[in-house]
Amino acid sequence: MKHLMIRFQIVTLRGFDGEPLIKILAARNVTAELRERRCVALVRAVKIAPTILWFRLDLRLADNAALRLALERGGPVVPVYILDDEAEGRWAMGAASRWWLHQSLLALDASLRERGSRLILARGGSEKILREIATQTGANAVVWSRRYEPAVIERDKKIKASLAGSGLTAISANSALLFEPHAVQNKSGKPFQVFTPFWRHCLSLPMAEPVPVALPNLFPSPGRWPQSLEPRELGLLPNIQWDTGFYAAWNPGENGAQARLKAFLEESSAGYGTARDVPGAGATSRLSPHLHFGEIGPRQIWAAARALGKSAGVFPVNEGVQKFLSEVGWREFAHHLLYHFPHTPERPLRTEFEAFPWAEDAGGAKLKAWQRGLTGYPIVDAGMRELWHTGWMHNRVRMVAASFLVKHLRLPWTQGAAWFWDTLVDADLASNTLGWQWVSGCGADAAPYFRIFASVLQGVKFDGEGDYVRRWVPELGRLPNEHLHAPWEAPEHVLARAGVVLGETYPRPIVDHAKARDAALKAFKTLKADASDAA
Repeated sequence: MKHLMIRFQIVTLRGFDGEPLIKILAARNVTAELRERRCVALVRAVKIAPTILWFRLDLRLADNAALRLALERGGPVVPVYILDDEAEGRWAMGAASRWWLHQSLLALDASLRERGSRLILARGGSEKILREIATQTGANAVVWSRRYEPAVIERDKKIKASLAGSGLTAISANSALLFEPHAVQNKSGKPFQVFTPFWRHCLSLPMAEPVPVALPNLFPSPGRWPQSLEPRELGLLPNIQWDTGFYAAWNPGENGAQARLKAFLEESSAGYGTARDVPGAGATSRLSPHLHFGEIGPRQIWAAARALGKSAGVFPVNEGVQKFLSEVGWREFAHHLLYHFPHTPERPLRTEFEAFPWAEDAGGAKLKAWQRGLTGYPIVDAGMRELWHTGWMHNRVRMVAASFLVKHLRLPWTQGAAWFWDTLVDADLASNTLGWQWVSGCGADAAPYFRIFASVLQGVKFDGEGDYVRRWVPELGRLPNEHLHAPWEAPEHVLARAGVVLGETYPRPIVDHAKARDAALKAFKTLKADASDAA
């Protein structure tokens, strides 16, 4: 009878502090999957306490620093997502973001189940639920990825201190940013308020690589799983099906994010520098919702862009990629500002703008026209309709539509920010705040208020062939290009031939551009005069 020679290796499991928890004998000549099963069985046998992996805006497995911490501890991992609207303060997720979250949670759960695990879903106060799960599973540690919104920071500080006071280990990690806000400051030791020096400084710092996570074929699981809600019980999907256009436009989840990045880098990145401003070209990355929900991280994007230029020996490989990475930097800048100036989602960074003389809007008629894409300005209306149909709007058109609201209609930027928050699938408090304050002239590195986008000229310049407007404002589809962006100037016979009846099939402009521009500049002069008097 032949004897099977079995060699052994020592597998050491370590805790958060790096100290060994247990050494396991694992046979070398068996399959990796069988070896994992034996290791998991031994872990259960010696009762290493489980670790709760608290997912938030880091809905991925790769490059997830919190997941790595949980796996390195060696015991069972209990993945959890908690919908805690109250903890978000005034900024609980809007309807479009909730749609995305539902799809992303399904995708994450599917990825975990492929590895013998699952995602526990709960709704309510985070600390209370984490304690309940710790009691049910015997977990003695909670790990999570940090967030940087003001209300969440305060909530997380309290939870970490409370858990630690109860003898539970609580550790957070960075999975969201290239550079955490508290680690970046100017030469005076203060936060940056201008993008160019901020980004130049960041580029002088070491760039972190994606966090390597050794994903096992089978996650170590608890002996008894805690109770979980069904995804539908979170109530994230709308009761009225206004979201039908979302399904064709998006593929939420980690796999969708990676596919999106790959397609962009291979097909569109080279021409990004110029084509990104053309809304009908489809040349942008559309990664913003994936980034917001943490289905992909900026470290992964940076590494992929670096790999693109590896064969050429140049990084960035071209101007398009360089510009794209600067947009990643703009996101970093947004989080930097929100962290250091936590009042800005409701109040302007430039305090003098708190006295800006906004216009009256009886019954909210002008705001509603803007929201519904019925302003009479085709490029603005196209953007607002794209937003409603897909939960997203091209960045150039976001600037045009936002400028129209705060300068043509002279309505408060906070009203526009609130609408975007509810309707964008990529609604991000830092980016939304920076974008609106930039357009309004009241934030950091902002465009001056007197820079007023002329909607017609913007349409002609960036949608000259009318592809974008014709897609989203089909009632104007038969107008020739020379009249498409200003249909009120078209001769009657041209309108008739195109089937356009102004005021019936398409609205007349709700404001006159020249008059609105003059009124906005007068309001700005009043603000400047008041500031001078106060000085």
